[in-house]
Amino acid sequence: MAGETKTKASARKDQREGLRVERVWTTEGVHPYDEVAWERRDVIMTNWRDGSINFEQRGVEFPTTWSVNAANIVTTKYFRGAVGTPQREQSLRQLIDRVVSTYTKAGREHGYFATEQDSEIFGHELTWMLLHQVFSFNSPVWFNVGTASPQQVSACFILSVDDSMDSILDWYKEEGLIFKGGSGSGVNLSRIRSSKELLTSGGTASGPVSFMRGADASAGTIKSGGATRRAAKMVILDVDHPDVEEFIETKAREEDKIRALRDAGFDMDLGGKDIVSVQYQNANNSVRVSAEFMRAVEDDTEFGLRSRLDGSVISTVKGKELFNKLAQAAWECADPGIQYDDTINDWHTCPETGRITASNPCSEYMHLDNSSCNLASLNLLKYLNADGSFAVEKFVRSVEFVITAMDISISFADFPTEKIGETSRAYRQLGIGYANLGALLMASGLAYDSEGGRAVAAAISSLMTGTAYRRSAELAGVVGAYDGYARNASAHQRVMHKHAAANEAIALVGAVDTAIQEAATAQWTLGNEIGAKNGWRNSQASVLAPTGTIGLMMDCDTTGVEPDLALVKFKKLVGGGSMQIVNQTVPRALRTLGYQEEQVEAIVEHISSHGHVVDAPGLRPEHYSVFDCAMGERTIAPMGHVRMMAAIQPFISGAISKTVNMPETATVEDVEEIYYQGWKLGLKALAIYRDNCKVGQPLSAVSKKKDAEPAPVVQEVVKTEKVIEYRPVRKRLPKKRPSSTVSFSVAGAEGYLTASSYPDDGLGEVFLKMSKQGSTLAGVMDAFSVAISIGLQYGVPLETYVSKFVNMRFEPAGMTDDPDIRLASSVMDYIFRRLALDFLDFDTRSELGILTSSERAAQLRAEAGESDVDLTEMRNSAPVEKPAADKAAAKPVEVEIESPRRAGSSTELLELVQGKAADAPLCFTCGTKMRPAGSCYVCEGCGSTSGCS
Repeated sequence: MAGETKTKASARKDQREGLRVERVWTTEGVHPYDEVAWERRDVIMTNWRDGSINFEQRGVEFPTTWSVNAANIVTTKYFRGAVGTPQREQSLRQLIDRVVSTYTKAGREHGYFATEQDSEIFGHELTWMLLHQVFSFNSPVWFNVGTASPQQVSACFILSVDDSMDSILDWYKEEGLIFKGGSGSGVNLSRIRSSKELLTSGGTASGPVSFMRGADASAGTIKSGGATRRAAKMVILDVDHPDVEEFIETKAREEDKIRALRDAGFDMDLGGKDIVSVQYQNANNSVRVSAEFMRAVEDDTEFGLRSRLDGSVISTVKGKELFNKLAQAAWECADPGIQYDDTINDWHTCPETGRITASNPCSEYMHLDNSSCNLASLNLLKYLNADGSFAVEKFVRSVEFVITAMDISISFADFPTEKIGETSRAYRQLGIGYANLGALLMASGLAYDSEGGRAVAAAISSLMTGTAYRRSAELAGVVGAYDGYARNASAHQRVMHKHAAANEAIALVGAVDTAIQEAATAQWTLGNEIGAKNGWRNSQASVLAPTGTIGLMMDCDTTGVEPDLALVKFKKLVGGGSMQIVNQTVPRALRTLGYQEEQVEAIVEHISSHGHVVDAPGLRPEHYSVFDCAMGERTIAPMGHVRMMAAIQPFISGAISKTVNMPETATVEDVEEIYYQGWKLGLKALAIYRDNCKVGQPLSAVSKKKDAEPAPVVQEVVKTEKVIEYRPVRKRLPKKRPSSTVSFSVAGAEGYLTASSYPDDGLGEVFLKMSKQGSTLAGVMDAFSVAISIGLQYGVPLETYVSKFVNMRFEPAGMTDDPDIRLASSVMDYIFRRLALDFLDFDTRSELGILTSSERAAQLRAEAGESDVDLTEMRNSAPVEKPAADKAAAKPVEVEIESPRRAGSSTELLELVQGKAADAPLCFTCGTKMRPAGSCYVCEGCGSTSGCS
């Protein structure tokens, strides 16, 4: 196969003239490296949880314009060679040269360029764009190209599984090989017969859900084997599969198990030793729905579940009821997502070869089974001119360079299996995309959820894909159309005309989007003319990926199609340390909107202090929406995200990796509406995440009861103020008093807590020891202990201290060695939780949300009706501090206090600003809280991702 391909390429080189390349970014006679200032830096990466050094390389070379974070991520993730050896890369020049030289050499060998000079200019242009963070290839390119490793360039893979044991075992093996290389894969299991069907031997089939267990265990094992990222996978089942209800409920049931085990005292936190006992946690699940099913939902009619063997209807379900179960499961645990089969295949360029049945883990790549896609993303903010216009010509030329380089890579790439290699070389699927859309819109003074914002996004997407396909048609005239084009020519042309027609239908709003759309129209017209003559080199051109690690490499404020996460940002500093800054897009947007410099400074100062624009001095309320973000005081409504996806989808060959965030208060009906509107608006795939849906909340019933009775709380506040006005009288402890000492460990930091009681068992004295005598920390702890002890003796209720110090966040924070308090956000958080458990009564602790592991488990059983729980006995058995008669009236008021905790990422910074936890996992590598990137997560600290791009 390889020899035949090389022979064909040689023949084409003799018959066709290669590409002529003109300079866009570079200057003739000046190498791109000579245009920038360089500096040497030391890259030292520590584990946020314990401070240990997990990477160190000194003297690495980067341009002065590259941020500390971008340089750190490139050094740790992409530099090749053993650290400390001469073979280790130590400069960005070496990294870029390794990749670009491989691309240009392959381009010459396979006949892409007309002359040596054209290939040299091409190499310089790619170098300049990478050096100035204008675009980036996906991670596997940086990992592998130009090294002794297999030249794997693709991040996304789609596998296939047939209804046979051999095929199922092959699936396990192929998936493992892909995970080993740090990539992800997706698969549709709908060919496997259901558990309601018979085997040829006469027994009953296991069904696809049972085989998912083995694949999930395999992924979990490989994930924990030290790869650069978690194993990422997608599992899909068609909605007419007889086991679809079991599939839908699979992860929701496991989430219930996680809560139960956590409340029983097991370590169920991310990466915890007991979480491995829970199944199906290593995959994203999606249900593939048909238009027939969605019409059954609309009409509230029956829908047939069909045999995998002969297609006959085995049973029927109410379409609306099944759709409700799908939404209910997603509401409970964010899975499964939804994929719209008819829409996907209506935009399929190669239906004669086979249907599109699956996607990659993040749902942006959708094409043939046993295929792959390599990705690259453009940094849109680089094309925003000072006058607010979009640099259309430079954008078009950039797309030409990038799509050419991506196609060249298929000529030399290696693939994890021969089946994938054959399909990828025959259909040459590419995935050009972009990042920083949210930052571009904000800097342009456009709200993300607005007609103007959607018009610009749609026009840019159309221009990108139209240009990519036009260049693909030109490449077909130089090195030939993709091998599968001839049998799919009619369908491919039909899809190209659908894209062009959608471009004409963009609802234009302003001068900027009008200019971009006009350029896109020219690209689609010219591209379709050339394609009708030459065919196309690529069966797919574009996707919108999460751009996690590469987005950080390009110093993007926003990833993929996402809006800004928040207006305040975490920034690392040269020489160590970090600081909070307001996103630099904000002052640019304010100037675009016409604000004077004095106003800009005042608004930025307000944002820095409050984290949002509400009541910012001089900011007009009609401009608030420009600064709406994914999280924070003003968040973009869920349908705002869906409308943006709908505006862009007609101009993307594949799909869009994006999760629609929903508030915790969202209902199952809200999820149903989002999934239904996704179908009506022409999306290909959709996933939702409801805040806190994956966090066990055993005291939610207590909290709701408390919220439902606000009036008594107000009355108690009044009493509190009156009690405080009395002159306090100190009640000293007797010379001899009972006490207890508890040793503890919070994230590895050890200490001792000694608590002394009055004879009536009320707490009266606390002493803390966490360091050597004479040290600053020991002195501070002694002073703090004396202050708390005197306060207790003057009658300050313990619950007042508990309410103020619980949930305080600062280092050290993390796992503890206390079975009743598995996780603490600080030493103070742990100490006052422990004191509450030892000295406060059950009812008081319930209101504060502090219970022992056995109490939490018992309360859950009572709420579920599984067993009778004697709450009276539970109250009597709990330790109690006996308050004074007037102390019971002294209910504290929750107030926001400034936390001294140091943030390790933008997500953690946002937690400090908002005063509440964000639903994001901790990074396995460095321990910082990750940030959303499409339907995945990325770590700003080290660049690790939970996805495949």
